[in-house]
This record gives sequence, C-alpha cells and structure tokens, in this order.
Amino acid sequence: MRAVWRGAMAIGLVTIGVRAYAATKDHDFRFHHVHRADAGRIRYRRECEACADEIDFADVTRGYELPDGRIVLMEQSDFDTLPSPSDRTMQVMRFVPAGDVPPLYFHRGYHLEPDDNAVQPYTLLRLAMERTRRLAIVKFSMRRRETLAAVRPMGDVLVLHTMLWPDEVLPADFPFLRREMTVRPQELAAATALVASMAAEFRPEELTDDYQRALGEVIEAKSAVAHEPPIPVQRDGDTALDLLEALRLSVERARLDDL
Repeated sequence: MRAVWRGAMAIGLVTIGVRAYAATKDHDFRFHHVHRADAGRIRYRRECEACADEIDFADVTRGYELPDGRIVLMEQSDFDTLPSPSDRTMQVMRFVPAGDVPPLYFHRGYHLEPDDNAVQPYTLLRLAMERTRRLAIVKFSMRRRETLAAVRPMGDVLVLHTMLWPDEVLPADFPFLRREMTVRPQELAAATALVASMAAEFRPEELTDDYQRALGEVIEAKSAVAHEPPIPVQRDGDTALDLLEALRLSVERARLDDL
C-alpha cells in the first residue's frame, strides 16, 4: 500500500517521522453511463458553453463566479503565490480533551506508521495521549492545501482524521429550537428505559450494508451475460493512445472468438 503523505510530526522541538495510509475505503459499486445497445461508454466533451467549441485541456483554466455573475479567471501562477505550510511537516498546535471535538468535524481517516528510527517516540506519544485522554490538533499540507486534522491513539497505532475548518460546519438553525419545550419526568424516564433496553457494546463486525450486499448479488447474477468491452470508434483528432487501445481490444476480441 502506498503512503498518501510522508513527513514529520513536529511537537515543539520534538519531531517524529511518520507516513499516512488511507484507513477507510468506499464500498459502493461504481457505475458508468453506457449505451444500452452495445455497452459503449458515454463520454463527456470539454465544450465551451459560450462558443460551443470543444476546448483543448491546455486552454482550460479555473474561474470563480462573483455574486454579480462576473467570472474571475485564475491561473496556476496565482495559486503558486499563496502561503502554504511545508509539505513535509505536520505541526501540532495543541492537545485537547478527546471528547471536545464534535464528530461532525471529522472527514477522512488515515493510519500513521512511524519511520524505522521513530518507533520509540511514536510509542511514547501514543501512550501519553492514552493516559491523558487527549488528541492532537495539527495543521499540515496535503495535495497543496492547508489541512486541519486530529491525531489520536487507536489500539497500537496513531490515527489521523482530516477535519473540516470551522467555517465549513453549518450551525443547526431550526424553528423548533426557538420554542419552549417541557419534558415531563415520566416521559424522560420512559425514553431512558428504551435506550437502556437497547444498550450494547460497539461491534463493527456485526454491522452490514444490506443494500450493497444485495446489489453485489444482482451484479454477480447478471455477470454471466455481461457485454464485452466495445471497440472505440476512431474520429479525427483521436490520439495514438486511443488507437492503441482500440487495437488492443480488437486483439482480445479475436482471441476470445478463437476459443
């Protein structure tokens, strides 16, 4: 497995070399839009809505729409001038109580592996955080963007959770919050009894996505009549790579016909 980030966690004058690996994956099935008649992929062209021309990627840039509808064009040189933390340093800003960070802030999870010469300080940090029941709030650069994250112990490793910035978390502003609500003691007792009757340990291995399991069974059942990948049609301006792919598919199709 390839590390998505490698650098050092800086805690004051102490640095711990670490590598970050994705700790989660998406178990959803990915589908493409295809032509029902021959299973050909439906592609989307880079077409300009102003002039209706198909645009080369070299002529594509990024634009930000102002509230009045005008577009600010941004070039890569504009982004290069922006301040960015070191790509190789994860700066610990503070250690906070583990229960102080609302789960709503958490985004993606990563396992942190120490460098060979950093196992001891890594282990000491993990044990100290377990003992104090605190997690580290850090900032670092990932994919050229300043990223807020939390580092906490989980079992024998440290895990990193990328976080949303505070202005990305929307407040809950519902009308019912402005109404006075009276809860009678007997009602609260009944609700508490219901929660207690369903109390259990968290066992993730017992939790299943029934929809994805059933969808997998449908795909497996239909795989016996799956379509062969179609040979792409060559058009003016197609690249040599597209032609090579078409030739490869043609050879594979011929080989299958001979079986």
